Amino acid sequence: MDKEQKTPQIIEFDIRGQLCPATLLIALKELNRCKEQLHNGEIQLVFKTDNRDATITIPDAAENMGYGVEVRRVDNYYLLVVEQGHS
Repeated sequence: MDKEQKTPQIIEFDIRGQLCPATLLIALKELNRCKEQLHNGEIQLVFKTDNRDATITIPDAAENMGYGVEVRRVDNYYLLVVEQGHS
C-alpha cells in the first residue's frame, strides 16, 4: 500500500507595487483559471505582495472559495500561499 504524496507545482505571481482592488482582481483571475489543478492538489499559487490590504482580501476570497491559505511576512513583503483546501 504505497500512497504516493506528490509535491504540488508552485506558480508564483509577483504583484508587489499593485494596490487593491488590483491585487484581489489578479488573484481572483488566477484562482478561477487554475481552480481544477488547485482542487486536485496539483499546484499551489504563491502571490508576493507589499500591499497590506491584500493580506486580508486575498485570503478571505480564497478561503470563501474553499482553498487553504497561508500568509507569511518575508523581509519587506508578504507571501500568500493558496493551496488545496482541507475538507
